Amino acid sequence: MQKQKVSNVYFSLIYWRDFRLKIFWEGILIGLLAGVIVVLFRYLLEQGELFRTLLYQFFQDGHFFLRGIWFFVLLVIACVLGWVVQKEPMAAGSGIPQVKGILLGLMKMNWLQVLIHKLTGGILAISAGLSLGREGPSIQLGAAVGQGISRMLGRTKLEERYLLTSGASAGLAAAFNAPLAGVMFSFEELHKNFSSTVLMTAVAAAVTADVVTQHFFGCSSVFSFAGLPVLPTGFYGWVVLLGMIMGLFGVLFNYCLLKSMDLYEKTGLSLKQKAALPLLAAGILGFLLPQVLGGGNQLVNTLSIDRIGMNMIFILLAVKFFFTMISYGSGVPGGIFLPMLVLGALAGDLYGQVLVSMGFFQTGYSGNFIVLAMAAYFSAIVKAPITGSILIMEMTGSFEHMLSLIVVSMTAYVVADICKGKPVYETLLNRSLCKQGKAPYMTMPKRMVVEAVIASGAAIERKEVKDVNWPDKALLVSIKRGEQELVPQGDTRMLAGDYLYVLVAVDKADEIRLLAGNKM
Repeated sequence: MQKQKVSNVYFSLIYWRDFRLKIFWEGILIGLLAGVIVVLFRYLLEQGELFRTLLYQFFQDGHFFLRGIWFFVLLVIACVLGWVVQKEPMAAGSGIPQVKGILLGLMKMNWLQVLIHKLTGGILAISAGLSLGREGPSIQLGAAVGQGISRMLGRTKLEERYLLTSGASAGLAAAFNAPLAGVMFSFEELHKNFSSTVLMTAVAAAVTADVVTQHFFGCSSVFSFAGLPVLPTGFYGWVVLLGMIMGLFGVLFNYCLLKSMDLYEKTGLSLKQKAALPLLAAGILGFLLPQVLGGGNQLVNTLSIDRIGMNMIFILLAVKFFFTMISYGSGVPGGIFLPMLVLGALAGDLYGQVLVSMGFFQTGYSGNFIVLAMAAYFSAIVKAPITGSILIMEMTGSFEHMLSLIVVSMTAYVVADICKGKPVYETLLNRSLCKQGKAPYMTMPKRMVVEAVIASGAAIERKEVKDVNWPDKALLVSIKRGEQELVPQGDTRMLAGDYLYVLVAVDKADEIRLLAGNKM
């Protein structure tokens, strides 16, 4: 069986054009199915959050007995969430670290179980008011669809990795009406290289999923920032300063997120008890500060329309930050994408109001800093500045602000890098592996086919195959140069832009990427 799978992989490499066309059509199928599932997920979340809002409005008139019943309901939800995570541990948390672990061959996923439990857990947790987002679950739901299609069609592990990636792209595209960000996320965060094959299947899936989403929710952007003036380049010094601040803030976010998870572990509480703490906090905040409940996209839209005082912005920022920590730290299903964007928006609004009050800007430019801060904060936390720029551009409809978005995102990324900040999803993946008693990127007997493009200036550029110090037991299966396939020989000289396909042990995959100059 193993020999047959290797033969199938080699057959795919030999007939590469047919293989790419096949996964292109499979990407469309995955995008269609993932789009429908994420649309269902979004619709149920919207109905759940609407019900929660009406419920707290109803409670404003008293009804103390019914308030007690509501807290009891929250405890019941905590029990259900604890059961969901216990039944399917892969459904816990964001879902993005799990997808990365599967693509690296470090984790396994039962796609149908994850699909059911993630959908159920995410709806309950976010609808009940926890400060969690829909994007992480949407990406994992999309990846589960990709794996399900692969398994039902009997595809190879090589093909399954592409289909998983296309499903994740479709999930993000459908979650935020952001197909370009979905494609870029697959490059920058999941595959860590720009592959034309990944491009074909990811674009097919993301665009198809976005068409499905727009059919049900319309084509408007997630956040309403219409009519923002273009920031003059003479003010870009303030943009750079904002990027620096958000870079430091992003490092703090990652540090506090991991500490909150560690504190939960030290308490020795059960899964149900961990879920109960943030849910009870959500119940209290629902009466005191309901704006911080849920993902928070409505709060961002409020910032774009109404002027909120600086004192209130600071309170919202502080409470939302700590509530996000205790919500995600509990391990219940839900992402941090949307809460981190809300935190960035609040910080950007506060920054803009301070500059306006000091006379550096007119009030009309305040909205620019909300948009810029979201991109910067995402870039500092996730360490994916291109994805951050494109994502915020699509989510806000601010297509004419690309230059300032890139400037602020790269500044935040550089500052976070200088402070030795680690990408949050990679850190969460390593933490999850350590909890399972495995070393980060552990040694495993499994082998995988690694696709790596030779970068200009890489160690193996212009070298012959025989002169490269390849990892132990690595097999160079194929070299693609444009549309031409080269059969590797000892004297084959490798050039920048060549795509290498190497059969190697999982723990040696990163060595191949580093040889090719693909930064990890």
